[in-house]
Amino acid sequence: MSANSPEPASQLDVILVKAGRTKIRYTAELLFDDGTRLAVRAPWAGDGVRDFGFVRFEHGDIFTEYYWRDRWYSVKEVRDRAGELKGWYCDITRPATLSGTELVVEDLDLDLWISADGTDVRRLDEDEFEESGLAGSDPAAAATAVAALDELERLAREGGFDALVA
Repeated sequence: MSANSPEPASQLDVILVKAGRTKIRYTAELLFDDGTRLAVRAPWAGDGVRDFGFVRFEHGDIFTEYYWRDRWYSVKEVRDRAGELKGWYCDITRPATLSGTELVVEDLDLDLWISADGTDVRRLDEDEFEESGLAGSDPAAAATAVAALDELERLAREGGFDALVA
């Protein structure tokens, strides 16, 4: 490599685990890691289009994803192929763990969507969370997950959400 060649971007494998199984695994570019919070960027890793009715994730979308080692959520900024902000998809998770080049995140079913203009803030998958049985098998984790969802919703509605992704 010549002195003028850029260094290759750092890559991580993001592994989303749900109910003890790998739900999805994809490679992402590491943007930063300050020891508590880290950010990665990756194209939409799903198969085809995922249409929620209020937003569509599709080929060409770019996700800038923020993970914390001390918080029970992750925040994904979603932009279309032209760079237009679609909004933020927030997953309620156990704190992320990084081992070598593998970033492992355990999805706890609860989610929050925030539209680009901030007018549409909606809780998602509360029925899946109930069906997961977490409240019975690990009541403390279930309570922490609900509190994390409440915190994100409050930040989205009352201000302060932007500081999470700054």
